[in-house]
Amino acid sequence: MKAVLYTTLMIASLQASAQTVVLDSYFNNEQKKGADGALHSWHYKWAEKEMSGFSMLGDLFLKHGADTATLYEAPTTANLRQADVYIIVDPDHEKDNPNPNYIQKAHTKAIYKWVKAGGVLVLMANDSANAELKHFSELSGRFGITFTNKSRNMVKGKDLPTGAVHIPPGHFIFPSIKKAYLKEISVLTVKSPAKAAITEGGDVIMAVAKVGKGTVFAVGDPWLYNEYVDGTRLTPDYENPAAAEDLVKWILKQVKK
Repeated sequence: MKAVLYTTLMIASLQASAQTVVLDSYFNNEQKKGADGALHSWHYKWAEKEMSGFSMLGDLFLKHGADTATLYEAPTTANLRQADVYIIVDPDHEKDNPNPNYIQKAHTKAIYKWVKAGGVLVLMANDSANAELKHFSELSGRFGITFTNKSRNMVKGKDLPTGAVHIPPGHFIFPSIKKAYLKEISVLTVKSPAKAAITEGGDVIMAVAKVGKGTVFAVGDPWLYNEYVDGTRLTPDYENPAAAEDLVKWILKQVKK
C-alpha cells in the first residue's frame, strides 16, 4: 500500500479498494523551517520520522492493508467522502500557530454527518497548555465526549511511573497489553452515546462512541508518536508499541464498507 498526500484536486489518486486513513493537517498545522529554509508543517505527521512524528503509526496502518493520506484543507462533506478513518491530533492554539484554524460549526456538521454514515473518527488531544480544547470539545461534544482542562500524568523528568495507565485484561481495544504510557493528558468527561474505554484513578483517559453506522475514539494525549513507540524511550513494561498495533487493528475493524 502507499502513503498519499492530498487536497481535493488529488482525491482521485486514492485507492477505492483499500481503507483510507486520513490525518488532519489543517487544525494541527504547526510550522517550522526545514533545511531548505522554507516553512513546513510538522508535529504528528505521517512522513515525519523524527521523535515528534507519526511515521511509525502510519507504517502500522500500511502494514495492516490501509492507505494513509493527509488532508491539508478544512473537512467537508466532499473530501471526507474519500476517508474511512479521519484522525485529528493536538489542534493548534496561538502558542503553536499565530493563525490557528479552529474547528467551526460547519466542520463539526460535516464530520458528524460523515461519522453517522459510517466514518471512524479518531480524536487525540493534549493537555490544555498544549492544545486548543474549547473548539475541539465542541466537535467531540456532538458524540458525548469533552476534553477538560483537568490534566493528569504530569511527568517530571524521567519519572515514568507517573505516566502509567493500566489496561484491564482482555480489553476490547487493547487485548495484548497490560500497561501503557501517556503523559500530560486532558481528562475526559463522557455522556451518552459515549462510554469510558480506559480509566485510571477514577479519571476517563479514553472513550468510545457509536453514532449511526460510525465510531469515535477519543484520548486526551497524542501518545502514539514515534518517541513512545520506537522501543527506546520507555522500559519494556510500558507496552506502547503493542498498544499502537492493537489500536490500529481495532480502528480498521470499525470501518464499514
